[in-house]
Amino acid sequence: MIDAYSFGSITVGSRTFRSDVIIYPDRIKDSWWRNQGHSLCIEDIQEVLDYHPEILIVGTGNPGLMKVPQDVRREIMARGIELAVLPTQRAVKKFNAGIASSRRIVAALHITC
Repeated sequence: MIDAYSFGSITVGSRTFRSDVIIYPDRIKDSWWRNQGHSLCIEDIQEVLDYHPEILIVGTGNPGLMKVPQDVRREIMARGIELAVLPTQRAVKKFNAGIASSRRIVAALHITC
């Protein structure tokens, strides 16, 4: 469960992160970085795709400036993964609401712009 989110900071359990993160059911990858900064590429989430989640929630930043191009969206959905692309505040809420289900959910969150 994500306990708190504000611009530049996210708290999961007792750990606070100040860089972008990928949250898996069993671990957190901190200092997540994308090859093209504010545009998501398949390579940026290859580890997530290899994990085979049922749902991938992408947080696009506080005001939602990170983009998820259509070709990336199509590739994710072609793999049978439900995709939600939302500003990070809304992505956090969706992640927290979904973790009670038995579905494999992963959140890839840009925590600043």
